[in-house]
Amino acid sequence: MPAPDLNTDEGRTAYRKELRAVGRPLRAGGLALVVGAAVVILMTRQGALGAWAVNASYFMLAAGWVMVLAAIWMRTRHHKRRMAEGL
Repeated sequence: MPAPDLNTDEGRTAYRKELRAVGRPLRAGGLALVVGAAVVILMTRQGALGAWAVNASYFMLAAGWVMVLAAIWMRTRHHKRRMAEGL
C-alpha cells in the first residue's frame, strides 16, 4: 500500500480517519475500564461495596491504562509503517 497523500485536504482527512480506526477497540475498552474503576471506587466510598472492591478497582484502572497505552503504541507503529510505505 502506498504512503498516504498528505498534500491534499481529502488525503489528510482520509488518513486521520484511518489512524483513528487503528486500535479503536482497545482504546474504547481501556476507557470503559478506567471509568468503571472510578465508579467502583465511588461506590466503595459510599459503603455500597466491600473492601475487596478497592483492589478490583485498582486492577481495572491498571488494565485500562495498559489497554490505552497499547492502542497508542499500535497507532504509532501503524503510522511509522505507513510513512515508510511498508504496509
